Amino acid sequence: MDQHSAKMPSPLLSIVPILALVALLFVTIRIFGSDALNGASQVVLLTTTAITSLLAMVFCKVSWKAIEAAICDNILGVATALLILLLIGALSGSWMISGVVPTLIYYGMQIIHPQFFLASCCLICAIVSVMTGSSWTTIATIGIALMGIGEAQGFETGWVAGAIISGAYFGDKISPLSDTTVLASSVTGTPLFTHIRYMLITTTPTMLITLAIFTVAGFMHSTEASSQIAEFAASLKGTFHISLWLLAVPVVTGVLIARKVPPLITLFVSAILAALFAVLFQPHLLHEIAGDSSAGGSSLFKGTLMTLYGSTGIDTGNAALNDLVSTRGMGGMMNTIWLILCAMCFGGAMTASRMLESLTSTLFRFMRKRVGLVSSTVCSGLFFNIVTADQYISIILTGNMFKGIYKEKGYESRLLSRTTEDAVTVTSVLVPWNTCGMTQATILGVSTMAYLPYCFFNLISPLMSILVAATGYKIKQHHEENKDFPVS
Repeated sequence: MDQHSAKMPSPLLSIVPILALVALLFVTIRIFGSDALNGASQVVLLTTTAITSLLAMVFCKVSWKAIEAAICDNILGVATALLILLLIGALSGSWMISGVVPTLIYYGMQIIHPQFFLASCCLICAIVSVMTGSSWTTIATIGIALMGIGEAQGFETGWVAGAIISGAYFGDKISPLSDTTVLASSVTGTPLFTHIRYMLITTTPTMLITLAIFTVAGFMHSTEASSQIAEFAASLKGTFHISLWLLAVPVVTGVLIARKVPPLITLFVSAILAALFAVLFQPHLLHEIAGDSSAGGSSLFKGTLMTLYGSTGIDTGNAALNDLVSTRGMGGMMNTIWLILCAMCFGGAMTASRMLESLTSTLFRFMRKRVGLVSSTVCSGLFFNIVTADQYISIILTGNMFKGIYKEKGYESRLLSRTTEDAVTVTSVLVPWNTCGMTQATILGVSTMAYLPYCFFNLISPLMSILVAATGYKIKQHHEENKDFPVS
């Protein structure tokens, strides 16, 4: 029996796994705190998967084979993302130990004034993300360097991470190179550049508001960190060989991205190139990592491999800087990968049982008017991000579920594609157990709940989508005879 022939469960039954998930996560986080993601949250997700599967087989007559197939499909859908995560781990280690990130931090601290840092941080990440089409790559490269500059200038990590994520997801949302942008336009049947141009109506004012907030916050920031900046700069220069030649690594990475080389190849080449630069520019650090004071080639080889796959710690003489330049390599991504796999299991069980379909169908009663339609789409996108833990699945489910309704009510597909991106793409990073939330928290070393209040672009985007729908600006309806949906 496939999921389409399964009995549709009632909304009351469908909400049981969600309530169980929320309750168990609440208790788990209260008990384990920040360590909840080291295994406890994964067990919770598997437990709620079991609950969902049991309810589906008993009350909905769904076979285990159908549930297992849905879970496998979900996991297959994120297989590339898991490989990207591993390569990002290797890249973050090699970029740090090779001196690429320390060089960016060293010069960045001297160029960017603290009062304009947050706004500059957001704008830089926005530009890079538009060019690359990837929030993940932007955050894993320039984002890590900006985190270091922000900490050196005395900013709270939540503010810095919020500025980085706001800018990165601006580009991820509107870049023609972005996979989520292409996916949202494809699922809804909207031409890509039509979709991008229409998104600017909600995205532009959201970004301007975000930059204004970060500018004001920057002027309110105390600039008494000059001594700390000087101390950080001296420690960096005393530990790493700072050289402009090291910037060749991000330049080559940018060229590969501009030439649309697949992300897996780009990240691999970038990580290996940085590893080679580590051998050339930082051999003393590789010997330190390997725990071998000899100058032999085997020590360099061991240190290089450890940089790519394992945790590293460098003594810079500055305790705060030691934490900043420490890396976790590919191994540091394993908890994230473990969580994603468990989340995919839960999402697959919810999909196979048709419980997701049942819950979202209850939103249809609020669709009598245009604002209700857009609001329901936004709420569904947020809901899917929470329960499926993956933005790609959420975009597909939201687009497919509402496509027929928008067509029936006479609205253009571009309204659905824009609302889907406003609701799904940018909010995925705000959910702690979502693939995006877990990934960015892991890369930046800042918990999701710590940066969430400062991701202004991500928080405002869904509200802006509803606000623009309320004004009716540039929203066309073809079936004028439908009284519930007045022509704008």
